[in-house]
Amino acid sequence: MNWIVCKGELKDASAIAQFQLDMAMESEGTQLDYDLVLKGVTAALQDENKGTYLIARSSEGEPVASLLLTREWSDWTCAWYWWIQSVFVKQELRRKGVYSSLYTFVKRLAAENHVHTLRLYVDKYNEKGLKTYSNLGMHESHYLLFEQDI
Repeated sequence: MNWIVCKGELKDASAIAQFQLDMAMESEGTQLDYDLVLKGVTAALQDENKGTYLIARSSEGEPVASLLLTREWSDWTCAWYWWIQSVFVKQELRRKGVYSSLYTFVKRLAAENHVHTLRLYVDKYNEKGLKTYSNLGMHESHYLLFEQDI
């Protein structure tokens, strides 16, 4: 099946928000607040400084997957690193090339924008995700992720 990949638009906000609710429940057993997530998605769709959503659509135009690109400046390389975040593919369409289409689009955009590195973080127990990212040429970094909520 051919997937149509493009930048997300305001009309996609509710679909993206629902994808995020579904992902949080599936991956972490966490129930998110729809209105808050919709507000966050809308903010990013209105301001690319916050991030860029990409959407994969079916041939009929229905959103079937999305991801969020955020940017990190590297003084070490004097270039951008892009982070792939908030990846979600409808469950019934997984293993059908949807994420591969999104990732190919990301790599093309990255090359056009002279991005140095693509990064993402994935739950260490997400075996399917780990395999997918590895199969697409990504590899485990030597960095560990630390965080603290404020």
